[in-house]
Amino acid sequence: MPCPSLKNYLDKYHIPYLSIQHAPAPTAQEIAHEAHISGKLFAKPVIIKISELYAMVVIPANRHLNFEALRRTLREENLGLSSESEFMHCFPDCAAGMMPPLGNIYNMETYLSDRMKQDGIIAFNAGVDDELVQISYHDYEALVHPKILIGIA
Repeated sequence: MPCPSLKNYLDKYHIPYLSIQHAPAPTAQEIAHEAHISGKLFAKPVIIKISELYAMVVIPANRHLNFEALRRTLREENLGLSSESEFMHCFPDCAAGMMPPLGNIYNMETYLSDRMKQDGIIAFNAGVDDELVQISYHDYEALVHPKILIGIA
């Protein structure tokens, strides 16, 4: 079952979702592989710090975040990658590194790579280490209202 905050949020807005069980894996690309999901459909949240605030950048699992492009796009020089030990307190009901890419649930700004819009569905960690959730991209955008960024992944 998805972590409580995710499940409650999806249920509150009556969002249909597919739950997919998978073997635990250490990286987003490996999770996608274990779940038989394309890496381009699997959303990988990257937690950054802008000044003293955490934010979530969501990119496809098969891509890397281009920090220089992100800095230019956000016009923010004081931006860096956060370590898991720094931000895990922000996701109290999630297994380490398994947070879903819905920053709004956790009071974080959410930025989304334009590459995630292309296929009509999006899959992501369910907050636990052996399950992911798949929903329509339309539902994801309606729930999260991410800021779409071009060329960051």
